[in-house]
Amino acid sequence: MNLETHLRAQREAGRKLLVPYVTGGLGTAWLDVVRAVADAGADAIEIGIPFSDPVMDGRIIQEASRRAIEIGATPAGIIADVAKVDIGIPLVVMTYYNPVQHYGHERFAASLTASGIDGAILPDLPLDELVGGRAGDDGVAPGSWADAADNAGVETVLLAALTTPEDRLAAICARSRGFVYGVSLLGVTGERAKLSEGALEMGRRLKAATDKPVLLGVGLSTPEQAVAASQAADGVIVGSALVRRLLEGGGPEQAGALVASFRQGLDTA
Repeated sequence: MNLETHLRAQREAGRKLLVPYVTGGLGTAWLDVVRAVADAGADAIEIGIPFSDPVMDGRIIQEASRRAIEIGATPAGIIADVAKVDIGIPLVVMTYYNPVQHYGHERFAASLTASGIDGAILPDLPLDELVGGRAGDDGVAPGSWADAADNAGVETVLLAALTTPEDRLAAICARSRGFVYGVSLLGVTGERAKLSEGALEMGRRLKAATDKPVLLGVGLSTPEQAVAASQAADGVIVGSALVRRLLEGGGPEQAGALVASFRQGLDTA
């Protein structure tokens, strides 16, 4: 399934987009959680591949990654497990560049395609290295991830920050595939008591820069915050609020109920 085509179609139908984040490998029921949030009204699902040094993530996602790794989650295992899921909406993996480099660009991209995964988010791979390749320990840059992903049909979603200048923002929007991920605050992921003042600014800047779907994420914790953020964007990404419930012992039913509350809020606003 083409991620961008699907999200555009949903947007054109008048729907505000909702993309929940689920940590891959977090317990034996994690695939059932993916199915539950899809049934609850997600438009796509972001699946986190745990990494030992998740620089973008705050306490909740870090803890989820730690627990998943401790019980044996691996990038290869998570990607292979995703092939068992047939939910009718696009799937996007979120991980860091180290596992991708270790795998090899072409091999990693091919594994995503083979498991029916439509997109990838690599938050620590900046635009210049995305298209030019990051040099290894020998000082030699391999072929770029952008080329490998494009050739495999994997859509690479890029992130834009509040501090991104306008010329670079335009370049990020031009190269992003699937959608553009607007980071709504300065800081790491995690729940916040109120919507960041920068969230609406980020949404407006991105909407002025691109016609691609624009989603805001990081710090969006309640349906009310999601509704407010979606006024300046095409939709939202919800991560820590969902993962916290899983860490507290919630399962597919609780995850589905939370996502349903976000869906209802966005649909009735």
